[in-house]
Amino acid sequence: MNNPKQIAGEKAASFIKDQMTVGLGTGSTAYFAIQKIGARVKEEGLKLKCIATSIESENLAKELNIPIFGFDEIKEIDITIDGADEVDKYFNLIKGGGGALLREKIIAYITKHYIIIVDETKHVDTLGKFHLPVEVVQFGWQRTFDHLQKLGCEIKRREKNNEVFITDNGNYILDCNFKKIENPEMLQTTIHNIPGVVECGLFINRTNTLIIGKPSGEIEVLENKR
Repeated sequence: MNNPKQIAGEKAASFIKDQMTVGLGTGSTAYFAIQKIGARVKEEGLKLKCIATSIESENLAKELNIPIFGFDEIKEIDITIDGADEVDKYFNLIKGGGGALLREKIIAYITKHYIIIVDETKHVDTLGKFHLPVEVVQFGWQRTFDHLQKLGCEIKRREKNNEVFITDNGNYILDCNFKKIENPEMLQTTIHNIPGVVECGLFINRTNTLIIGKPSGEIEVLENKR
């Protein structure tokens, strides 16, 4: 049996060409894309400028001798390859399962071609089965929690290894179970209007190419014709 995440990640890496500026995503699927990019840098001598969405991905890239740059040197990105926790039929996403949603969204918004890689279990008709991550500042987070709860969701403050999870930006994540998100654009706007919210894991109208890996080894490539 093939690893769907690996074949999707490696397929996405084939879109990268010499001299490109590349955004490196975070998570188990993006891991395989970064590995493949590292192999191409080594074998083909690709000259790239890369920026990572997390400290974890940045460290992996450095191990593979992928050149990493900062925002002081990068204003626009040619291609970003990242995973998603859910993607609907309109190419809307829930991201943030790995806790890097803020950095991922900053990078998504300066990317010309945004490639999302998933296995087929992440491709859904309607978002919401995966709990929506909302990154919030630590100050007054209890009241931010209350405001979010009024939107009709069940919420848990994220923990990892029995400790409160802290993002790379020093914030908390509240995982919100909406069960079904019928209007993701409206929900995103509503959440952004709550004081204390830094960012939410809804990525609306960003995806250009969706690559879906399947256990059979088949790869489905869908283009968003927006």
